[in-house]
Amino acid sequence: MQLMLDRAPGPRHAASGMTTPDPFSPDTRTAHLARATTQKAALGTVVRLVGTAALLAIGLRALVYEPFSIPSPSMLPQLLVGDYLFVAKWPYGYGRYSVPFGLPLFQGRGSADLPARGDIIVFKTPRDNRTDFIKRVIGLPGDRVAMQDGGVILNGRPIGKQRRADVIVPAVGEGCVSGPARPDFRTFDAGGSVICRYPAFIETLDTGKSYTVIDQMPGDVHDTTELVTVPSGHVYVLGDNRDDSADSRFSAAEGGVGLVPIGNIIGRADRIFFSLAPSARLSKPGSWEPALRPDRIGTRL
Repeated sequence: MQLMLDRAPGPRHAASGMTTPDPFSPDTRTAHLARATTQKAALGTVVRLVGTAALLAIGLRALVYEPFSIPSPSMLPQLLVGDYLFVAKWPYGYGRYSVPFGLPLFQGRGSADLPARGDIIVFKTPRDNRTDFIKRVIGLPGDRVAMQDGGVILNGRPIGKQRRADVIVPAVGEGCVSGPARPDFRTFDAGGSVICRYPAFIETLDTGKSYTVIDQMPGDVHDTTELVTVPSGHVYVLGDNRDDSADSRFSAAEGGVGLVPIGNIIGRADRIFFSLAPSARLSKPGSWEPALRPDRIGTRL
């Protein structure tokens, strides 16, 4: 007697009895193509989202805000080593160094807006057009600027300067700025930590803007300078920590920045968005929390 076998659309698994799809059948190929199309569309969406986010980030960095960190004490007490800040790009228009990598997209600046006296700016030093510096604008084109016994003489009149309480900041590295010809500014707080106590003054511009400067060494050789007339297209800048700042008092050959071309300005320092003391070590997570300075976050400049 001949056995009659049921013919199923596809082969069966001996153990489970389930049908295995035929990879060569039209239905299987259609399903595979549908899945491939869906995956391709999903990948394309991800690529577009990542590309859009990248372009947005580049655009924000080029045209709106760019982050910078403070590596030196030249702007004490306003800025501490380890401060991270946003620099606004639009206040003075756009120039070559406003965009990333200093691409030569602009000749001069795309706006006639000048910094205001007292603004804190970030710029490329004329010494090499690569290194970023941060200083305070004191003189604008046409201004006559000189230093006399540690005071600023602007257009023949001294900028108001008044003694205030000493500035106290945490010690950085080996301690406070000192040397053979300088006092030792180190002292201790109530907890026994080393701090630096610097003599400080409030300068007030004729616009009413005030800020604190540090003058560590009265009578220092750099406290008196020759009169300079700021030429067109330039600004005169000073660091707030007057005895530890390479600024417009010194030429590029002397290690300063000289008069800063307006085209070298990156933007105006806007606000601190993060601050971490130099005592933090990447290899020591336990050092991060004590080094965080949350009270500085959000400070406008």
